Amino acid sequence: MSTTPTTPTASTAAAPSGGAPAVRRELSPLERWYWIADRIAPLNVVGRVRLHGPVTGAALRSALTALQARHPLLRVAIEPGGPGEEPRFTPVDDRPVPLDHRVLDTPAAAGDDWQRVIDRELVNGRVDWRAGPLATATVLTSPGPDGGTHDLILSLLHVIADGTTVISLLRQWAELAAGLPVEPRAVLPPAEDLFPAGHRGTAGEAPARAKADRDEADLLRLAPRRVDADEAVPFEWRRTRFLHRALDGDALESLARACRARGVTVHGVLTAAMVHAVATDAGAADGTWYSIGSPVDFRGDLEPPVDPDDVGSYVATIPSLVEHAAARPLWETAREISADLRARKARGEHFSMIRLIGLSGPRNLAEAMPFVRHLDEKGPINFCVSNIGRFPFPDAVGPWRATGAQFVASLSVVGTFVATVNSSHHQLVWNFTYAEGTVADERAARLADRCVETVLALVRAAD
Repeated sequence: MSTTPTTPTASTAAAPSGGAPAVRRELSPLERWYWIADRIAPLNVVGRVRLHGPVTGAALRSALTALQARHPLLRVAIEPGGPGEEPRFTPVDDRPVPLDHRVLDTPAAAGDDWQRVIDRELVNGRVDWRAGPLATATVLTSPGPDGGTHDLILSLLHVIADGTTVISLLRQWAELAAGLPVEPRAVLPPAEDLFPAGHRGTAGEAPARAKADRDEADLLRLAPRRVDADEAVPFEWRRTRFLHRALDGDALESLARACRARGVTVHGVLTAAMVHAVATDAGAADGTWYSIGSPVDFRGDLEPPVDPDDVGSYVATIPSLVEHAAARPLWETAREISADLRARKARGEHFSMIRLIGLSGPRNLAEAMPFVRHLDEKGPINFCVSNIGRFPFPDAVGPWRATGAQFVASLSVVGTFVATVNSSHHQLVWNFTYAEGTVADERAARLADRCVETVLALVRAAD
């Protein structure tokens, strides 16, 4: 008999006019863990895109209402349940996504104001899961010629979103504002119910145990180092800070070309650069091992596959064990990371990771604290690179030019230094978030700059 918690099939409520049915079901084990983590400290996924040209606040409000109607998980709250009961999604069709529309004083204010809003407010903003919905929206309008600019920002609980989700929703929001069609999405079961047969039910227990055994052996053999803390910060006081970095179109194309020529992935290079930056900054000796995570999108591996336009959290973090050697060519490290991730994904380690959360993760807030303390002090991964690759956000949506589509991740208690990456609008966005105090501000900026400089130097040498 399987010991993995099961999730009942979703039931539906009546759909709002022109929309999809609502959903009522228990949270899956992965969703429950994200919800527990958010209760300790905020765990949000934030997305942003800029529209250039005239658009009214009324049009954006109407489009946001239509977007909410089309996605069942944008119309739910979470009921925590009583003793012996599981938390569950419950419909809240009468509660619109809150929209904070701010009109800035001058065109110049639009430059990096969105960064300040995300850093100071949204990555640490509480989304009211009891009242619902599990999302908030912000628009920053700046006056200017030809209708000015409008930064559209969505913040969703990680319980129902990942980077792909939030950027896709931004695109759909803009499309609806432009009068373009966006079809309602179906009510989907939890991701765990769509795992391939070899990782679902009792069949998934053996690969999950095998992964746990491999990970334990690797930790004992290599004793990988983590991002060291500058100071201890209590869990409930954890705050995320945000730093924005990017590679322009020429650098991105040069990087992609060099990666193709050497048979490595862009993700492998970014991951190798991040380990190099952390190790060099820490003064790590050659031969020091690091464990860095790569959140993997598994939508296409589900049965049936889930479309990128569907709302949900469909990522699981796979570790890469990387040996630091200051004089070693970064291309060699990137090649090993790329091959290792392919092998781990082929074994279905992303599914096994989620199975292990269901088997050994906390079931409530009281159980969470010892689990979180263990992760914080001895967990194998406290930094990662979440890279969704090339996201085809159109450069024009209706009458508007679109630029700067990207996402940012809050850390809560699940990380110390994290990068989020996507390539859209002819640039590679490389955002960084870090746990304030745990990583000093100047150190975080130094690490982010070193990551970017390492890759740019690699590209220049390749050309």
